[in-house]
Amino acid sequence: MTSTVPNAVEHADEQQPPITMFGPDFPYAYDDFLAHPAGIGQVPATEHGTEVAVIGGGLSGIVAAYELMKMGLKPVVYEADQIGGRLRTVGFDGCDPSLTAEMGAMRFPPSSTALQHYIDLVGLETRPFPNPLAEATPSTVVDLKGESHYAETMADLPQVYRDVADAWARCLEEGADFSDMNRALRERDVPRIREIWSRLVEKLDNQTFYGFLCESEAFRSFRHREIFGQVGFGTGGWDTDFPNSILEILRVVYTEADDHHRGIVGGSQQLPLRLWEREPEKIVHWPYGTSLKALHVDGEPRPAVTRLGRTAGNGITVTDARGDIRTYRAAVFTAQSWMLLSKIDCDDSLFPIDHWTAIERTHYMESSKLFVPVDRPFWLDKDEETGRDVMSMTLTDRMTRGTYLLDNGPDRPAVICLSYTWCDDSLKWLPLSANERMEVMLKSLGEIYPKVDIRKHVIGNPVTVSWENEPYFMGAFKANLPGHYRYQRRLFTHFMQDRLPEDKRGIFLAGDDISWTAGWAEGAVQTALNAVWGVMHQLGGATDPTNPGPGDLYDEIAPVELPED
Repeated sequence: MTSTVPNAVEHADEQQPPITMFGPDFPYAYDDFLAHPAGIGQVPATEHGTEVAVIGGGLSGIVAAYELMKMGLKPVVYEADQIGGRLRTVGFDGCDPSLTAEMGAMRFPPSSTALQHYIDLVGLETRPFPNPLAEATPSTVVDLKGESHYAETMADLPQVYRDVADAWARCLEEGADFSDMNRALRERDVPRIREIWSRLVEKLDNQTFYGFLCESEAFRSFRHREIFGQVGFGTGGWDTDFPNSILEILRVVYTEADDHHRGIVGGSQQLPLRLWEREPEKIVHWPYGTSLKALHVDGEPRPAVTRLGRTAGNGITVTDARGDIRTYRAAVFTAQSWMLLSKIDCDDSLFPIDHWTAIERTHYMESSKLFVPVDRPFWLDKDEETGRDVMSMTLTDRMTRGTYLLDNGPDRPAVICLSYTWCDDSLKWLPLSANERMEVMLKSLGEIYPKVDIRKHVIGNPVTVSWENEPYFMGAFKANLPGHYRYQRRLFTHFMQDRLPEDKRGIFLAGDDISWTAGWAEGAVQTALNAVWGVMHQLGGATDPTNPGPGDLYDEIAPVELPED
């Protein structure tokens, strides 16, 4: 459903400042940092050409490598699979190349302002994403317990759905100071943000999302909680998040991360691929025309990392799948953190023991998708009896859960995301092949749309992913459980290494699972920039005084620290 969160500071007679996903935990303006004409920092000329290992070629790794290269350092990127990570765009065999499926990230909120900097930098276009009841969505069908409701706006749904939306708004206001926090984030009022959030972190760190609902008078009805779990807000049902920490959900709603989504035309994987090949206009040390691709042999990243260790002088020694061994003064690790526990043989000395504990306790959510190409956006055909669209964006309690309709214009081939599921709903698909999954999905949708023959429009084989079964991911994204705040704080603040013993410095964690906003590309970008600041600082560099970096302002905006005893 479209957002049911009230905007307490929105008035018809005034323009509100845009919100940014810097979030309540670390309210640093990464978008301003990137836009500043002074740049984001420099290293001494004596360090120019110094190699820095960047492990993982997803968005975080490529952003980090790109910015390190601009400073005159030489990033050496290691990638086990393909550039992009969970920005993975695939085509359909034998179909028009313009038909693509987003196996990972597919929708991005305007509040992802640091991400937008790079989208604009490489010249990509975006367009509205057809979420439930969004303006870009012609119609939505909500199908629960065998009963379907067709809607073009929220007002078209039965009263109980509006009651649930109102309950969620009241729940946020009463239990999480939504209006005050929303206003503070829009105004970038850091003291007020910290005041509100400090109190809520201490109060809510041990609370689940479901427990938060149950404690609200607004959600005293089980029926309302059930509907909310199945239909939710923003992108659809949220019951798969019910066991997670309510703090994770508040980060999403405060920053409007689940609102006004846009997709990247041609696929999100273009972003890291274009950054890989981009020749920066402003670059230090390297000749004009240098790119990440040009700095790597044959234009390819080095292969998977198989071992990480420390050597004399606190060097970071990297062994790759070809058996090549190199030692670096600094490394940035952006791959999924569980790789450090399983796929990569690591020295215990890489991180302090409490950081190892935080890595081991990281909780990942499963996620599955299946897409099929179709001959045209037939769902826009009108039913002769009702005058309605013959098929709609669909939210249901059936196996498919969420079905998205992605068209490229009238009478052009299109794509259907037959199912997008998380957690237990995702695990139900795991044993099935792509074709077996499609058959179950078509049967489920056939019960909702008995007059529509979806199969006759399919023009190619389905493509699918279960991220929990991907060997270099083992899950879709991090989602903290109650009591995990302290673990996340250790991982996010790891880039501030002056606080660590000297023999624990030099390797920097980054990636969206290190961020406070996991599952969002913005978190990957922000932590990449934190790591870049850390490497720069370690090598004796600094930011321009007019554009302080995240580490320079750390003491003013550091995340709330809860007691350990």
